[in-house]
Amino acid sequence: MGKYEQLAKEIVKEVGGTENINSVTHCITRLRFRLKDESKANDKKIEAMDEVVTVMHSAGQYQVVIGNKVPYVYEDVCAVAGIAAQGAEEEEEAPKGVFNKLMDIISGCFSPILGVMCAAGIIKGLNALLSFLMGSSYSATGTYAILNATGDAIFYFLPVALGFASAKKFKLNPMIGMVIGLALCYPTIQLSAFSSGKALGTLPVFGKYYKTFAGIPFLAGNYTSTVVPVLLLTALAAKIEKVAKKIVPEMLQNFFVPFFVLLITLPLGFLIIGPVVTLLTNLLSGFFSMLYKASPVATGAVVGFFWQALVIFGLHWALVPLGLLNLSQLGYDTILFTGFFGASFAQTAALFAMYLKMKDKKRKNLALPAVISGLCGVTEPSIYGFTLPAKTPFIASMIGGGVAGGLINALGTKCYIYGGLGIFGVTNYISPKGDASGMMNVLIGIAVAMVIGFVLTYFLWKDDTAAAIDSAKEDTKTVRDASIDSPVDGEVIALEELKDAAFASGALGKGCGIMPSISSATPIYAPVSGTVSTLFPTLHAIGLTSDDGVEVLIHIGLNTVQLEGKGFTPHIKQGDHVNQGDLLMEVDFAMLVKEGYVIQTPVVITNTSAFKDVMIKKKGKITAKAEMLEVIA
Repeated sequence: MGKYEQLAKEIVKEVGGTENINSVTHCITRLRFRLKDESKANDKKIEAMDEVVTVMHSAGQYQVVIGNKVPYVYEDVCAVAGIAAQGAEEEEEAPKGVFNKLMDIISGCFSPILGVMCAAGIIKGLNALLSFLMGSSYSATGTYAILNATGDAIFYFLPVALGFASAKKFKLNPMIGMVIGLALCYPTIQLSAFSSGKALGTLPVFGKYYKTFAGIPFLAGNYTSTVVPVLLLTALAAKIEKVAKKIVPEMLQNFFVPFFVLLITLPLGFLIIGPVVTLLTNLLSGFFSMLYKASPVATGAVVGFFWQALVIFGLHWALVPLGLLNLSQLGYDTILFTGFFGASFAQTAALFAMYLKMKDKKRKNLALPAVISGLCGVTEPSIYGFTLPAKTPFIASMIGGGVAGGLINALGTKCYIYGGLGIFGVTNYISPKGDASGMMNVLIGIAVAMVIGFVLTYFLWKDDTAAAIDSAKEDTKTVRDASIDSPVDGEVIALEELKDAAFASGALGKGCGIMPSISSATPIYAPVSGTVSTLFPTLHAIGLTSDDGVEVLIHIGLNTVQLEGKGFTPHIKQGDHVNQGDLLMEVDFAMLVKEGYVIQTPVVITNTSAFKDVMIKKKGKITAKAEMLEVIA
């Protein structure tokens, strides 16, 4: 936990405890709780806490106003409440669009088991490495057998783990999800248990069948290590469970609801869903195999080049099941897990090149841990914090990943395990018999990826922010008098007239409010020249640090964080330097009003204490870019 652990404990206690919290999020200034019973929260005790500005009840939320420290307090509140561990239900809007929903489902089902899968994969890789070092006799030992079972279990019984995880995603009884997975892995239900007998007939496309269920042909399949059948079955079971709960009397639901859910779901799964999914996945796997046979190099290069871009949008989840399918059917993969492996190393090398050229010590201190994280296969800090905003390093890493993917495939490399990430994943390419040639191929690919990512970044990327940062440091050693312009057409109102207690009280800083002109694309302009220090992901608030040392917060409307960016069109990004009067954003205030939001827009100086006074220069109607506030140092 962090430095606000004690504060977090007190807040959780006074909102009624963990059991009273449905969910908690945060915006730029406040914690936003959804409580089961707001009457259990003690407003006075929370407001009396040192780091708390005030408490508000608004938009169905219990809001604890903290200020700029809110992200750190939020992290400790989550840790204290055990929200991440308990999976508190959050009232979030479902993703829109069929494809987005599919990605959300796949990622939501895999996320809970990824850590265990990686751990198991590392154990399998260790066992393969020992086989390579100690020879074939090692595979006959008890040590090999135990490590193999430990590492292989989750992959063999993957439907069981996914059944449990996907049930939670679909809000199904997790034990029902687990039983569905167990049934799919049941030994005598697998194709091998039926194919030894005499076939009863043949179905077009699907092939022979050996048993029937109530006279219906039963097309047995091999469902161990599979992904898609269990996801579809748990989704179906969740729908059936909802209906069953409405029909079955409450006193009988404990066992009759699971009875009906399993009795309907599993026969449908074995008779229809399983065979159809198996046919489609076999066709898909065959297509990629054909593509690989046509050009292994091109296949690896395409996967390696686009992998990090897919990760950014979460689209990589659509490909992971295909790699797992190859591992389960063939015992190895030559398309996905070989193609993308060099990408994270190209990304890490690009960041290291940036690190060597950076002049700002604060950013260098942040970059080095991200380099270490990248070597371990976790590149999100590198992507989002450094290379993607800088563009050139990110493109350099994509090129390095593409070349490495093509090279690794050109060398005929096979991946035998979905295991460790980063440097810990090189053992994924040692065969179960101890052949380490694949690992050597991957190490070559890693070296090539890192050289390309590093060299392209080092010679093509220029630290454009260095001069601005150095200048800003000099300018902000002492604050100076400054003029703050109106960011939008409208009417200036006194701070105390705002319908938000936190802003109206001046607790977040002195300034004023603006009732903006209403249109579908109202421009918001920079009131000062300076750096965009904060652009909240929901786009409803912009923080600027002026060249004179003034910290300006423009909060567009009240409670508009709930729109999650809808109606806001940004023209800047965090870290940009803007001149007074530059276009920052366009806002659909007409839509905000239609949705029922208060569009009063506070403009406050969050570092008011650094100045002698903040005065309103003009009241009433005002045009954008006209002088509105004067800050006296």
